[in-house]
Amino acid sequence: MEHDIVLTGHGVRLVPLAHEHAADLLAFTDETVWRGMSSPTPRTLTDMTRDVAAALTAPGRYAFAVLDDATGRVLGSTSFYDVDLRIGRLEVGHTWYHPAVWGTTVNPACKLLLMTHAFETWGVVRVAYRVDERNHRSIAAVTKLGAVPEGGCATTACGPTGRAARRCTSPSWPTSGRACGTACAPGSAARRCRTTARTCC
Repeated sequence: MEHDIVLTGHGVRLVPLAHEHAADLLAFTDETVWRGMSSPTPRTLTDMTRDVAAALTAPGRYAFAVLDDATGRVLGSTSFYDVDLRIGRLEVGHTWYHPAVWGTTVNPACKLLLMTHAFETWGVVRVAYRVDERNHRSIAAVTKLGAVPEGGCATTACGPTGRAARRCTSPSWPTSGRACGTACAPGSAARRCRTTARTCC
C-alpha cells in the first residue's frame, strides 16, 4: 500500500518505496542477495518493477527504500507487512541490502527505526520477524535485536517454506531498543554487527 512515512536516524533514511528505486535495487540484487526470499530472484528491470508494484499494492504492507542518509544512495529495502493496527500486530520483512553494507550498522539501524515507529508511534503490542529457518544468519540477527522464538515448526508459526517466527513485544521493547541502539553505536560494526550481515528477514 502507498504511504508517506519517512524514518531517519543512525545514518540511514527509510523512505516510501517507489518505482524510481527499481533500477538501483536491481543493480545489486542477485541469487546471493535474494537468498531466503519467498519469490523468484528479479533479474531484469521489468522483474524488479513488478516486485515494486506488488509491494505498493499489497494490503497491509508499508514498503521502504533504505537510503544512505548522507548521500541518498539506495542501500536496500525493507517493509512492515501484515499490519493490523486494530489488534496491534505487524511483521517486518521483505528485507535485502547491498552487499557493501553487510556486516555494518545498516540493518540494526533500520530495525531500530522500524521498531521505534511500531511500538512508540503506532503503539503495537507485537512485532514479528518471519525468517527462513535455514537462514542462520538472519535468525542470529533478529535474536541479537531482542526477538524471541514464537512457537516451533509444529505450530502455525512455521509456514510451508520453513519460515519460523521471532517476535518482540511491547513489554520487551525497552530492552530490545537498547540492544538496537548499542548495535547502531559508532564503531560497533566490527564488534557487534557481523551477525546482522546480509539478513533477508
